[in-house]
Amino acid sequence: MRQKSIHALDGGRILAEYGPMRLVISAWVGKLSQRNICISAAREAFSYFEKVATLKDVLSKPAGSHSITLENPIALTMVKSVLAVGEKDLTPLAAVAGTLADAVADFLFDRGMTKVVVNNGGDIAVRIFGDGEVHVGMGSSAAGDAISGSLLLDSAFSSWGVATSGLGGRSFTRGVASAVTILARTSSLADAAATAIANASFVADEEVLQKPADSIDPNTDIAGIPVTVKVGPLTEEKKEMAILKAMEKARSLTKRGVILGCIIKVQDRIAADAFAEARLVRN
Repeated sequence: MRQKSIHALDGGRILAEYGPMRLVISAWVGKLSQRNICISAAREAFSYFEKVATLKDVLSKPAGSHSITLENPIALTMVKSVLAVGEKDLTPLAAVAGTLADAVADFLFDRGMTKVVVNNGGDIAVRIFGDGEVHVGMGSSAAGDAISGSLLLDSAFSSWGVATSGLGGRSFTRGVASAVTILARTSSLADAAATAIANASFVADEEVLQKPADSIDPNTDIAGIPVTVKVGPLTEEKKEMAILKAMEKARSLTKRGVILGCIIKVQDRIAADAFAEARLVRN
């Protein structure tokens, strides 16, 4: 496993890396950045990650098979977030990156920071108190390439979460969406929902190639499940079908209050829903 490392970035930000976890941590009191407490938060993040890692075998089982009496609060949140999106066959690891981002953000917010942004490889936790606001950029694919727009978040809520899933992302997807970006009250919920909604975008087509997840990664938590490895050019009808299937899942989660909004991109087609509480800014 990669060694722990903490590096200073510009603007008072901190980069913390440990294993697959790659956090960019920022915190302010008013307009003053707070690098030292970000360093403390990075050390806390390492502790959080180590405790979750000891539970990997347990957390690699479908969320529907879990008792919600897990003692580790981060692991328990992971289970609850996956169950909240109604996907019992997903494992709690579908929410691990967002949940760790939330834990670090809460550590900072609980210590008097008025604005916090924790980015765990694209799963983002934001905390805001007072008049602050945060622009969160959105990539045109889950691989994190060119920014296609942003969400403007303010103190309408003190807690926000943004996550993106789809082809080329850090985790496997069962769908064909290039990117599904979710806004929720927590990064944990956004992470789980992005995975579930991206999965829902699957359409059968000769241009869609899938393989069992464990044939690509023997250590995957979804062994035996087909995941998408390549999508060629789709017809307009298939792109529309994929978006409609993903949007149906997204709207059910919005209706239940699990998420606040979503943007779904399938190749050159894009659709957005909700975002009543945030401002969507497109490039």
